[in-house]
Amino acid sequence: MKLKNEWPKHYKREVITHYCPGCGHGVVHRIVAELLEEMDLGKKTIGVNPAGCAVLAYKYFDFDMIEAAHGRGTALATGIKRSRPDLFVLSYQGDGDLAAIGTAETIHSASRGELFTVIFINNAVYGMTGGQMAPTTLKGQKTTTSPDGRNPKYEGYPLHITDIVATFPGVAYAERVAIKSPASIIKAKKAIKNAFQTQVDGLGYSIIEVLSACPTNWKMSPVDSMKWINDVLEKEFPLGVLTDKRKGNS
Repeated sequence: MKLKNEWPKHYKREVITHYCPGCGHGVVHRIVAELLEEMDLGKKTIGVNPAGCAVLAYKYFDFDMIEAAHGRGTALATGIKRSRPDLFVLSYQGDGDLAAIGTAETIHSASRGELFTVIFINNAVYGMTGGQMAPTTLKGQKTTTSPDGRNPKYEGYPLHITDIVATFPGVAYAERVAIKSPASIIKAKKAIKNAFQTQVDGLGYSIIEVLSACPTNWKMSPVDSMKWINDVLEKEFPLGVLTDKRKGNS
């Protein structure tokens, strides 16, 4: 019998996943939940989950979450953090949510230096709705709406949204990581921890972009999709710290 004030380990629920085999969302969910426990943040956390593949993120987390309208995650996070600055606020979003319909909200919340953290999952495609071209789809990449491959002449080039906001004075920490191997997962956890600490210290907006596999819509096996992240996706979206304004790093 669970006591009224007892919180489950890792702030995660033991549920059957709805994510496709090889998808990175589940790994990132676990990282987030582990860090909220390790950093003693879970009891004061409000998460915002998006439209898209992670629309059911609240099923996996055992802390308070609010569902945002498509693309409005950072707008909702802004309202929560400004009304309750004592809370730890996290917006979890995919590339279609954050970098397409939510571009304006992303740009302006970062420009204002809002004091919350964004976890941005980039799989270079619209996952939930059938594999259409996303703002992050690579040049030449085939999707259901670019069957001959993305042509910059007509569809433009991949949008490097994290690189853009990383240049804003109000952005205190931005890093791009990948979920492709045990070593990369360890690095991703370290990056997310840095972003969380940036918020705890009140330094400004923090964002972690995570390159994540979508084997179903990439039409690859989970193993081949990890290799594609390493050999192809990272060439367009190189891993590394984009800005770090923590003490001693600015």
